[in-house]
Parts: sequence; C-alpha cells; structure tokens
Amino acid sequence: MKAVWKDKVLAESDDTVVVEGNHYFPADSLNDEFFASSEATSICPWKGTASYFDIIVGEDTNPGAAFVYRDPKPAAEEIRERVAFWNGVEVIGEPPKQPEKPESLLYRLTGGSDS
Repeated sequence: MKAVWKDKVLAESDDTVVVEGNHYFPADSLNDEFFASSEATSICPWKGTASYFDIIVGEDTNPGAAFVYRDPKPAAEEIRERVAFWNGVEVIGEPPKQPEKPESLLYRLTGGSDS
C-alpha cells in the first residue's frame, strides 16, 4: 500500500492495518521529510486521542492530513503508533489480507455481541 499526495509517496508498506476503512501504516514506513507535527488532536470514543501531522510537499501544506493514536484504548491496540491519512491523501495498492472480524462499535463495546 502507498499513501500519495501531490505525486509524492508519503508512506509505503505491505503491513497496513485496516480499521473503519482507513489503512494504518507502521511508523517506519513513513517518508519523514513530508511530515510536520501539529498541535491538533481529536478524540474517538473507542480508539482514544488522535494526534495529527501536517503534510508538506514543496510549497504546499495539507494541514492535519495524517493522524496517529499513540496511546489507544484497548479496543484499538492494533493501531498503536500507526499512521493513517485523510483530507485528499490517496491510499493505493492491494489491500492486505486480514481475517474477517466485525468492525461495528456495538460489537467492540459489548465484547463480541451485535445484539
């Protein structure tokens, strides 16, 4: 999988984790030259607090286009320190093969029951 913006590869890895449609890349797959820390954060009820990065390519900046859960809640442990993208960053490639598992919030909160 590759994360691309402005024709530059921001991250590339065969080891992404998909949660709610987002591919989370390992930190060591990032091309650090394109990332700048941001003070922006957001809170997800089941994943925890996300920290953001601005993406900078040449003179162009995409504010908060990458995010990471450094200390996720237990239900989201699999994405700890992995980086996902949004806001115009294209993720392309063959998705990783992962075991099928329910993704609903209800499933996670009830410990495995969607009813």
